[in-house]
Amino acid sequence: MVMELPRFASDVDDDTLTEALRETGAAVVERVLEDDLIERCAAEMRPEFDTYGRRTESDFNGYTTLRISSALRYAPSTQHVIAHPLALRMADAFLLPHCLDYRIGSNTGIEILPGETDQVLHADDDIYPVRIPGMQLQINVMWSLCDFTEENGATRVVLGSHQPLDYDSHEAWPDPVHGVMPRGSALFYLGNVQHGGGANRSNAPRMGLINTYSLGWLRQEVNQYIAVPPDIARQYDKRIRRLLGYAMHGSGLGHCRYGDDVWVGSCHGHAS
Repeated sequence: MVMELPRFASDVDDDTLTEALRETGAAVVERVLEDDLIERCAAEMRPEFDTYGRRTESDFNGYTTLRISSALRYAPSTQHVIAHPLALRMADAFLLPHCLDYRIGSNTGIEILPGETDQVLHADDDIYPVRIPGMQLQINVMWSLCDFTEENGATRVVLGSHQPLDYDSHEAWPDPVHGVMPRGSALFYLGNVQHGGGANRSNAPRMGLINTYSLGWLRQEVNQYIAVPPDIARQYDKRIRRLLGYAMHGSGLGHCRYGDDVWVGSCHGHAS
């Protein structure tokens, strides 16, 4: 069966979006963010892109792509994207059945410049050396801070790649499809979906913000406590601090000495 990338308006109901993600592994929700928020996020990330964006150049990340991690350190407006209610409801649906709470794995700005080639296809949860049937380790959201087109490097996703292959039948994953979407939209995809940045054959950059959410008992991809230390985390509300990891997971994981300021809040319970 040939799959198509599901695509919805911003008022899609949670059950419909969840069902689409379970079936295909990815879906686009169009025009979720307001223009003012998009512009603030892009403006706050711009100096970091210009100063540090090339530090992660590699065969995997590309040599014509700017990447900046831990956006909450320098772009406070991204808190409204990271904690967007739709994103958190999808994280609730896929992650909370398997943990008491979840965390931000990474929040990364990516600007693909003209001339970049296709990124190698990969699954973001490959950082964890385990597969548990029926359990998602993380869920991801790529937010478009400009129009994403096939020409400017819209993220490519392999629909259905979250399902195990029947190797005996020598099946192969289908060709990837481009997550084409207008500015302010969200491409949701599960952590084990094969995907990669697209080649930018246009004459303008393609800027996005990718947020990953992982099970609360897993180590986060980025060490958020160093990347966004307490003096910066303190400016955010408890919801963001909890997503960063400034809270225990249940009553037994993540202890700290009572009275230490590292939690920016309660040291012996869930932040809410």
